Amino acid sequence: MTKGNINVSVENIFPLIKKFLYSDHEIFLRELISNATDATLKLKHLSNIGEAKIEYGNPQIEIKVDKEGKKLHIIDQGLGMTADEVEKYINQVAFSGAEEFLDQYKDSAKDSGIIGHFGLGFYSAFMVADQVEIITKSFKDEPAAHWTCDGSPEFTLTEADKTDRGTEIILHIAEDSTEFLEDSKISELLLKYNKFMPVPIKFGTKEEALPLPEDAAEDAKPEMITVDNVINNPNPAWTKQPSELEDEDYKSFYRELYPMQFEEPLFNIHLNVDYPFNLTGILYFPKMTNDMSIQKDKIQLYQNQVFVTDNVEGIVPEFLTMLRGVIDSPDIPLNVSRSYLQADGAVKKISSYISRKVADKLKSLFNTNREDFEAKWNDIKIVIEYGMLSDEKFFDKAEAFALYPTVDNTYYTFEELNNRIKANQTDKDDKLVILYASNADEQHSYIQAAKDKGYEVLLLDSPIISHLMQKLETSKENITFTRVDADHIDNLIKKDDTVISKLTEEQKAELDTLLKEVVPADKFTVQIESMDSEAAPFMITQPEFMRRMKEMQQTGGGGMFGMGNMPEMYNLVVNTNSNLIGEILETKTKKKQERLITQSLDLARLSQGLLKGEELTNFIKRSYEMIK
Repeated sequence: MTKGNINVSVENIFPLIKKFLYSDHEIFLRELISNATDATLKLKHLSNIGEAKIEYGNPQIEIKVDKEGKKLHIIDQGLGMTADEVEKYINQVAFSGAEEFLDQYKDSAKDSGIIGHFGLGFYSAFMVADQVEIITKSFKDEPAAHWTCDGSPEFTLTEADKTDRGTEIILHIAEDSTEFLEDSKISELLLKYNKFMPVPIKFGTKEEALPLPEDAAEDAKPEMITVDNVINNPNPAWTKQPSELEDEDYKSFYRELYPMQFEEPLFNIHLNVDYPFNLTGILYFPKMTNDMSIQKDKIQLYQNQVFVTDNVEGIVPEFLTMLRGVIDSPDIPLNVSRSYLQADGAVKKISSYISRKVADKLKSLFNTNREDFEAKWNDIKIVIEYGMLSDEKFFDKAEAFALYPTVDNTYYTFEELNNRIKANQTDKDDKLVILYASNADEQHSYIQAAKDKGYEVLLLDSPIISHLMQKLETSKENITFTRVDADHIDNLIKKDDTVISKLTEEQKAELDTLLKEVVPADKFTVQIESMDSEAAPFMITQPEFMRRMKEMQQTGGGGMFGMGNMPEMYNLVVNTNSNLIGEILETKTKKKQERLITQSLDLARLSQGLLKGEELTNFIKRSYEMIK
């Protein structure tokens, strides 16, 4: 048996880092600023515990572009390095100084905000630079060091004359990366990745007006001064306790996150947990549209205030990806390049926590101010309904705040609705029949017919409501959802009294024969019913099951039921007690009978939006002729 150590060739490591470690070359700036931030936060921690006998002051990180010299400078005022530390941390690839520091001070430094983990971030500089210099001076009383490398395994390390504490990294930008010498590009990257870093980041200067004295003349102009242009907010709202923030603070932070978004959020949820994992953040409910596809990828994921991604799939439950805001956790497992999540049990725990926290907040809002919650329902319902469909635990919690509005703008919880309709809206099997409309205008006549009989009609119009009704019918006992135009109400709901037909059995048979001769059998199933004389003579309905399956197919759920392409079939309900039906039977000529039936059928089709094209043209022409 042979034992030994695996040798890693540095000649091969550098090309791998340069080409494959990081998916986007622009990441280099985030990584170098993260290192500078760590250096600053380490010094702060050592100063706080008395191990660094220095004046910490108000350090910042500065980014400078030397376009003419083709150089980019990243300068910090952190703890710096000695020559020995450069040998240790820079010349050993994948040796993480951050990990070593956290291990050394594991009890006191756990909340220090230090970012690094893998010890590879510095080498991302070689993705854009063909030479990198480090000039560094430790906070310890030792000489400064100057390290230079051109991306090969060879380096030089000499003494430097730097006198102030901290580190300056100089990138000699390669010919294929000169875009990183443009101020606009650097500004874009700083705002994308470093907008909320915990140490102030300076990039150039800006003009700022001094406030005018109270006794200044009306036409007085303020004095302009040049100040550092600090591009980041080191203390964003999510890093503070909820007790420190007012409503306006949350709204202000929303505007900071989304400067081009002009609508205010409806409300926010502040996440703040330190066990069994660390996670902070603020999620906002914006006004929603029914188009779920355009809502996603608005939540930003950070790790210790460093932007990672706006694709939070996995860590945020899918139904909440339509929200906006920020999530920050040092416990989120990322890959080496900090560009995407790794599969991990912690991710599922975080996702479950976020779902539970959102449900608790919604319940609190409902209980605290139900009137306001109802006013916002149409703007948030798509998220809640999606959550009820996709998350069983959320479904259970939503029982307390999910609302079911009526066509008259009355809002019920499911329990309230159940108590209201159970006395007079049951079918022959004693199931509760929940009547609903999906479009109050298109289904107005059906809604009115139901209301005239004293029935409650809900208005359920979201694109996924068919899926949700299916789930509710499965999870709750003895209920059935039926759209008001799915079948005639008298056939749905059990009644104590029976409507007697005005027609004899012989007349019914004659009517049935007439209808079969005129009504297309491939499109309509004829049902001859005895209803109130005020009811329409002809009424078109579509069986609830078939209509719902077609809707579920259109929103991506029909395939799971194996229905294929379902045909367009409708019921034609003919009221034997209508005066028109009597007139049709009494009409002497067959041609006039057929014309009355065709006209009545087309009127019913028109009310359902089923009359189009040539058939609609013929109907209009026929109507004018009948008027004449």
